[in-house]
Amino acid sequence: MDLEMESMAASIGVSVAVLRFLLCFLATIPVSFLWRFVPGRLAKHIYAAGTGALLSYLSFGFSSNLHFLVPMLLGYASMVLFRRRCGIITFFLGFGYLIGCHVYYMSGDAWKEGGIDATGALMVLTLKVISCAINYNDGILKDEGLREAQKKNRLIKLPSLLEYFGYCLCCGSHFAGPVFEMKDYLDCTERKGIWSPSDKGLSPSPYGATMRALLQAAFCMALYLYLVPHFPLSRFNDDIYQAWGFWKRLGYQYMSGFTARWKYYFIWSISEASIIISGLGFSGWTESSPPKPQWDRAKNVDILGVELAKSAVELPLVWNIQVSTWLRHYVYDRLVQKGKKPGFFQLLATQTVSAIWHGLYPGYIIFFVQSALMIAGSRVIYRWQQAIPPNMALVKNILVFLNFAYTLMVLNYSCIGFMVLSLHETIASYRSVYYVGTIVPIVLILLSYVIKPAKPVRPPKPRKDQ
Repeated sequence: MDLEMESMAASIGVSVAVLRFLLCFLATIPVSFLWRFVPGRLAKHIYAAGTGALLSYLSFGFSSNLHFLVPMLLGYASMVLFRRRCGIITFFLGFGYLIGCHVYYMSGDAWKEGGIDATGALMVLTLKVISCAINYNDGILKDEGLREAQKKNRLIKLPSLLEYFGYCLCCGSHFAGPVFEMKDYLDCTERKGIWSPSDKGLSPSPYGATMRALLQAAFCMALYLYLVPHFPLSRFNDDIYQAWGFWKRLGYQYMSGFTARWKYYFIWSISEASIIISGLGFSGWTESSPPKPQWDRAKNVDILGVELAKSAVELPLVWNIQVSTWLRHYVYDRLVQKGKKPGFFQLLATQTVSAIWHGLYPGYIIFFVQSALMIAGSRVIYRWQQAIPPNMALVKNILVFLNFAYTLMVLNYSCIGFMVLSLHETIASYRSVYYVGTIVPIVLILLSYVIKPAKPVRPPKPRKDQ
């Protein structure tokens, strides 16, 4: 068996550990398919927890489930013992344990060399544990102090331990996401809310959407395997790269970032297929005639939205969508004081939390600080664009194009740090293009204090007596 695994791994150019993970990751699709047919709520929770733990054991070994138990039990204990503070307690305990694992395993080095461990799965699990505790904390707050997302996701009643374990490990979603809410998991298993039987006899079929996700995954992996030999990250250290001119080096940075993204597109497409076929990915019906089922709850990436983003502000809405939503609901929004507008501090704090969640490598920290600058610079161009009067369409279109080109350049410049991780390699790659992706956003931010756009003219509101 081991010899077969080694030969199979060698044939596709990965390590045995990565092959084992990929096989278990693909197995989440049939496992999730069977979950939808398990009769009864109790049996569904047992099946979800049991299969999740089994796949984790087969992927990463016995120790992985011990690592998962720590934040899960800490989060549940905080909900039982300290409901009024369980959200903040679980946030710091969960992130504290995750950071400890990041430091101990230094998984980024292993991932670059073809290894794998349970840290990536622990990252997703940590977000689920924290959101559950915060929503249980929100369950005792008054309606008038809550945002719409808080009202929708809050938990009035403490989930049972079995429900909690089922939620955390269901459908292998802790492998690579997507992150979803405890309230949605419970509603799905109990056939409540949008999962309740339709008055019109409609029952959402997941098979078409699942097939689309699988075809997308196959295309993404094929393109990644084709591109990666042509644009290796190791070339940033080669003399040939240093001998190139500025524009060729900038172009190579674009192509290396473009290549790396297809690996993530493949992973998220598989996880999307897994959640869709389980039924958890269902997000409601369209208003068309006849109505069609939507599966946005499972969507983690919009590939064209990323590659053709008109503004850096759009990127969190189309890349790692469910984690971006989690960061907005549980970090960004909660840092905004009542009656005040969010600013650069909330953006930088959110990006810093995201960086720590990924790991403590300098490349991660630099990338997410860069992301905050990138988004802030894009907002400046967008404000100028919105201030242009309608009779100057050409100028407005020029600014739209500039924002697109700016986003393309700064995104692929910034993501080098995310890929190479080390401080030396990140700074060397940035220096090779004269720090253009850092300088341009800073210049735009400074210019916004000098060139303050007028507020766009809006049509007057109709009077009530008209």
